[in-house]
This record gives sequence, structure tokens and C-alpha cells, in this order.
Amino acid sequence: MKQYWKYIKPYTLFFILGPVLMLTEVAGEIVLPKIMASMIDSGIGNAAAGMGIGYILSRAAMMLGFILIMITGGIGGHYFSVKAAVCFSTDLRQGVFEKVQDFSFKNVDSFSTGSLVTRLTNDITQVQNMTRMLLIMAMRAPGMLIGGIIMACSINARLALVLVVVIPVLAAVIGVLLKTAFPRFGMMQKKLDNLNSGIQENITNVRVIKSFVRQAFEIKKFSGANDDLMNSTLRALKIVVATMPVMMLAMNVTTLVVVWTGGRFVVGGSMGVGELTAFTTYITQILMSLMMVSMLFLQLSRALASSARITDVLKTQSDLTDVNSSEKDKIVTEGRVEFKNVYFRYYEKREENILENISFTAEPGEILGIIGTTGSGKSSLVQLIPRLYDVTDGEVLVDGINVKEYSLKHLRDGVGMVLQKNVLFSGSIEENLRWGDENASMEEIRAAAEAAQADGFINGFTDGYSMELGQGGVNVSGGQKQRLCIARALLKKPKILILDDSTSAVDTATEARIRQAFSTSLKDSTKIIIAQRITSVIDADKIVVLEDGRIAGIGSHAQLIKSCGEYRDIYYSQVDKEKEVS
Repeated sequence: MKQYWKYIKPYTLFFILGPVLMLTEVAGEIVLPKIMASMIDSGIGNAAAGMGIGYILSRAAMMLGFILIMITGGIGGHYFSVKAAVCFSTDLRQGVFEKVQDFSFKNVDSFSTGSLVTRLTNDITQVQNMTRMLLIMAMRAPGMLIGGIIMACSINARLALVLVVVIPVLAAVIGVLLKTAFPRFGMMQKKLDNLNSGIQENITNVRVIKSFVRQAFEIKKFSGANDDLMNSTLRALKIVVATMPVMMLAMNVTTLVVVWTGGRFVVGGSMGVGELTAFTTYITQILMSLMMVSMLFLQLSRALASSARITDVLKTQSDLTDVNSSEKDKIVTEGRVEFKNVYFRYYEKREENILENISFTAEPGEILGIIGTTGSGKSSLVQLIPRLYDVTDGEVLVDGINVKEYSLKHLRDGVGMVLQKNVLFSGSIEENLRWGDENASMEEIRAAAEAAQADGFINGFTDGYSMELGQGGVNVSGGQKQRLCIARALLKKPKILILDDSTSAVDTATEARIRQAFSTSLKDSTKIIIAQRITSVIDADKIVVLEDGRIAGIGSHAQLIKSCGEYRDIYYSQVDKEKEVS
């Protein structure tokens, strides 16, 4: 509840008014059978003598007044309960989403994407439904139960003894059902996670699936996950299915006993017909309230499973924060990058490091190339600069200050990054480019696109910069997508620009023009280029060669070709050796 209080607090009045107004409906339901009993016994019994008509009319008017109050209270109670539940869940969903946005890559890795989607949608919906039901039933069910018992006992205490047997039996049944239901609902939500993950993966990679003709395999895989969810859901809902017949059986048996026993009291003259009618109504109310409680607890059981999953997200603390940073007001002004004896691994328990003893410096205005075999740690290295991950040991400095001392916003504002996996969003090309600078003029946007060699193909589209991109940029080619991502980063005018193998889908001539544009558009910025192609870094001021997470060599192309065997191997695997020698 502590995790939820800040989302409940703004709507405290609604949370109070809902249950309180429901009490007026409960009060009417408790009082009406008693009035009806007196109407039957005192009014109708004397109607033949002409003495009960006035009494009947007065009681009818009284009942009508209570009914009007009940209608008002019931409508108001439901309105405020629903409003409280919906507003609370809306803020909760917003809070969970903001929490996820603060997660580091490591935090996100600990949850599957499908699971986070389920928690933000289905799980919060379950909590919303539970909150609504709880506010409506919180006063109604206990009020009917307690009020009904009191009124039944006031009419005929001996007949009310039947409740001494019925209530404990039903309470025991409800307890067994709840104990069985909770783990089943938790398992059902996990199966839903698996299904959502499979759907997301399938839709995102639909082109790959079709190109490898794997539709049949994916359909079979989805069918398995779908059947798992179905079986888990049916297993959980068997509890719900079993509840209603048990409660109805108890209600009918109890009503039968009450009518049979009460009828004998009426025949014996110790109980009036009106009193028996009222007593039967109260018994029905008592059992109905128990049924409500059972359904409430079943819904609560499901909601608690969802709530635990939401709380897991809310309680997860990001391992990357700037709370204790000492230079929060500092911004990146030069772009000098320095690694000092850096070690890094993704998981603390993992013994093997991804990076070991990394030390180098990239000066402002320099182009630093990073090259190495697949899996050598190139991408991991550059992700430490904007603190997408934190070093395990050692220091990463920007402008002479440890990156941990900057505020995350100021640090990342100073770094432009084009990731290995190019990501565009639904919306127009212009809207995607404005991620770099939302206040940029069209002239600045076009200049960035020209530098990235993207302006030409953009103008070739019918709608130009207003062309709508599909999710992930599916309606542009790989090379076009890369150039749009580069343009977006250039528009940011960062002091440090990182290109993580971001020209792999671009021809060498276009790539050369993009590199040439860096010397004018980002003359004073530090450019860090990760590449598989040797031609992408051959003209860099400095090249870092990585091998199995360690630096195998640092220097210019001319220096490395003489001193670094690993660099020579990469170079001669891509360039004609005889041509180089000649």
C-alpha cells in the first residue's frame, strides 16, 4: 500500500465518498424488509376492517422515500467508486511507465519486454477492477451481513440459529478457495507474459519470419503459448466456477430450512407472515453478502498477484542514478573522453569481464576509430560514456570529470549516439529528426540531413520531410534508416558523437561523404566511430584495436599497420595485400 499511496492521495475524497454513499443503499436494504413486515402484519391484517389502509399507505410512502434515497446513494456510490478506481489506475500506470523510463539497461534486462507490457496494461487493469469492486463492496457486503444478522435475530432469535451453522461452513469454503486461487492466478499472469513476449517478437521480426518461411513454426509456437495460457486460465477460473454453485446451494438449502421452520412458527402463532417474509429476505441478504465477499476475495486474489508484479517494478531501484553526483550543474563543453583502467561486466556474479584494463584518451575535435573482431567489446565500451551502463572498476572521464559526477541529463545532452541497431519511431521524418533538437528550424533540419547524405532521398519522397514512417522505420531501406539516425544525432550538435557501426548499410562513397561532413558540421566535437570496415576508420586520428575485451593496439593507421598484428590481420582480410605492398 505504501507504493500506491501517492497515487491514491489526490483522489482521497472519491475513495471516501464511494463507500460512504453505498452505506445509504445498504441502510435502505436493511430497513425495507422490516417496514414491509409491519405493513403485512399490522396493515394488511386489519385491512378487512377498514383500519389498515392508512397504515399501509403511510408505510408505502416511507418505503418510497427510502427507495429514492437508496437510488441516489447507489448512483453516487458507484460513480465515485468508479472515478476513484480509474483515476488511481491512470496515475499508477503513468508512474510505472515513468519508473521504467528511469531504468538503466541493466534494469530493463532483468524484466522481459513482454512482461513490462503486461504489467503496464493487464496487471494494472486487474488492480483497477479490484479497487472499483472493493470500494463498492467494502461497506455494502459487511453492512448487509452485519445488518441482516442483527435484524434477523431481532425478529426471531431461535430461527436465526441456522446462521450459526451456515456462516462458518461458507467461511471455510471461501478460505479453501482463496488458498487455492492465489498461486493459480499468479501462474496465469506469467503465462500471459510469455504470450505477449512471443507476439511482440513475432510482429517486430515479421520480415525475417517471412523471408525464412517460418510462419508455420511461429504459428505452432504461438499456439503452444496460447494453449498454455488457456489451460492456466481455465485452471484458475475453475475456482470461480466452483464458488457460485456452492454459494447458491447454501442459499437455497438455508432458505428451505428457514421457510419450513418459520412456517411452523407461523402456524403455531409465534411468528407473523410479514415477519417470516422479512426474515427470509434478511437470510437472502446475509447469504448474498457472503457471496459478494467470496467474489471480492477471488478478485482480490487475482489482483494481489498482479499487484505484486507492479510492486516489483516500483520497488526496483535503478543502478544508474545521479542522486549523489557532485557536478550536477556541469555540462559537457569540450568533449574530451578518457578511459582509466576500465573493467566492465554486465552481471556482477559473472567472473569473466567484457572489458579489461581499458585506457585511452580522445581529444576534442579528434576522430577516434574503434575496430575489432565481433564480440571484442566495442559496443560495450562506448555505452559506458553516456552511462548506459556503469563501469565495474576504473573511471570514464568526460572533460576531466568522472561521468558519475554529472547529472544524467547534462551528460547525455552532450553525447550524440547512433546505436548499432537503428531505431526510428512512428511519425513523420521531420518528427523523428526533431528528437535531436525539438526546437530546430527547418533550415537546421535540412542541413543535418544534407550532412548525413539523407536530404536527397527524403526529397525524393512525395511528402518529403512530412512522410510518415511505419513503426521502426519499416518503409525505408536499411541505408536510409542509418542516414536518418545519423542526421538526428547531428541535429543535436553534441560535443561527443558516437557512431556504432552505423554506416554498415551505406556504400563506401556515401560513407566517405558523411565522414567528410563531420569535419565541417562537428569540427570541434569528438567523433568516435566503431566499424567493421577498415575503410571507415583508416583516416581516423587515432584507432583503438580491441581483442577479447582488451586493447591490442592504439595509434594511427600507419603506426598500427607496423606494430599491431591484430590490426594487420583485419586490414589484410579486407584489402588486397599485394596492392598495399606495391
